[in-house]
Amino acid sequence: MPSTGTSPARPKAEARQSYSVNKLEKRIRRAAGKAIEDFGMISDGDRIMVCLSGGKDSYTLLTTLRYLQRVAPVHFELIAVNLDQKQPGFPEHILPEYLEAEGVPYRIIEEDTYSIVKDKVPEGKTTCALCSRLRRGILYRTAKALGATKIALGHHRDDMIETMLLNMFYGGTLKSMPPKLVSDNGEHVVIRPLAYVREKDIQRYAAAKQYPIIPCNLCGSQENLQRKVIKEMLQTWDRQYPGRIESMFKAMTQVVPSHLADASLFDFHGLAATGVADPNGDTVFDPPSLGDPRAFIQDDEDSAQIPILKVE
Repeated sequence: MPSTGTSPARPKAEARQSYSVNKLEKRIRRAAGKAIEDFGMISDGDRIMVCLSGGKDSYTLLTTLRYLQRVAPVHFELIAVNLDQKQPGFPEHILPEYLEAEGVPYRIIEEDTYSIVKDKVPEGKTTCALCSRLRRGILYRTAKALGATKIALGHHRDDMIETMLLNMFYGGTLKSMPPKLVSDNGEHVVIRPLAYVREKDIQRYAAAKQYPIIPCNLCGSQENLQRKVIKEMLQTWDRQYPGRIESMFKAMTQVVPSHLADASLFDFHGLAATGVADPNGDTVFDPPSLGDPRAFIQDDEDSAQIPILKVE
């Protein structure tokens, strides 16, 4: 019998792949919408500058915000901004071609920070810190020129956990990347709509969408080794102890100052017995209340009902 050239299994595999990508996309949209609502990230009339680096995170951020822009009951504008820092080999055509094809308003800002960094940082040392400060100042200036009311960054849940551990291990502080903050010059509100989104979901989604990824190592700088160690540690934990990463992130959302040791956050001097039972009293030796931490962000179709940016 002559072959038809089409395997019966292929349409089924393609259908399964399409279903999986659609489910993944919905999960990312729900998580982003919930974060936006939880932290009041977007208001009616906002003009949001979306910082687009050409990496998987910023592409996913832009795609997700464009979807929410279409379905949200509030009106807001989006403008994508990329900073061309003049690294040798930077493919400057990729983002303009992508954004024009998608019909996204954009600006490409050209600033030769590469030469400044190479001049100031000794050979072999990581350039990330100085590069980041220069980039931040340029983006703030651009946001002001564009009349942007919000600056959206593509940091995700794993970035926030990594930053918390970096600060604990190397900085002696208990802090992370907040989902929303005022810029260090006091003039801008910075938002991270992907704060609830897992990096592994973004990786799968970016691969499925076939984004034209621009590598972040064009400057030749050494990778931040401390962050690399933390990332590898978390990835190992995720494989060996499913749910641990979700539990860690949930802990970041349920802080109890009275059970830490920062006297500026809790009045330990004024603490006294009242004779009234206190559910937040000394239960330090009690076993933790164990549940499934993965339930923090539900994966069912009806979860994450979002009043401001409701995602269907």
